[in-house]
Amino acid sequence: MDWLKNHPVITMWLLLSIGMVVILTFVARDVGLLPSQWFWLIVMTIGVAGLCAWIVSWGESDEEID
Repeated sequence: MDWLKNHPVITMWLLLSIGMVVILTFVARDVGLLPSQWFWLIVMTIGVAGLCAWIVSWGESDEEID
């Protein structure tokens, strides 16, 4: 539990990734994607979640300076 508190950006990335993948699978379940398409779509979704977590962390570093 301490590890999660010490690494807030990674924790945010993990939670955001889980939420985004759940939403993705719910919305696109009837599209008829191939397994390889699902795999890459999920990988890219996790990557986007990582970018979002990284961008949100920019604002946190500004507050620490003040």
